[in-house]
Amino acid sequence: MKKAIKANPVKKPIILHTDQGSQFASRRFIAFCEENRIFQSMSRAGNPYDNSPMERYYNTFKSELINQYIFETDEDLNKAVNDYVFDWYNYCRPHSFNGGLTPFEARHKTTR
Repeated sequence: MKKAIKANPVKKPIILHTDQGSQFASRRFIAFCEENRIFQSMSRAGNPYDNSPMERYYNTFKSELINQYIFETDEDLNKAVNDYVFDWYNYCRPHSFNGGLTPFEARHKTTR
């Protein structure tokens, strides 16, 4: 979250939808969200349909990256995740939901 906020400062309140994991329900994370104008939204226990956009993202993330490679070190995994999320997924990969635009293009209404 810190890296995402640093790369794209929050100009208006945003919603972060997660599951009910302890990392998202901790006092420290709740305070972090409040300080950064992030409103938390959580799925009901055992109900992935509450969070279908994120479930879809994680399905794509796993099928396009995680399940395709064997990572020898944490450093290799961290670099691959960073490259996928911050470069490929947001700036290069077209999305049918966005009419073929990348998330960056759709958010900023730019075209290739």
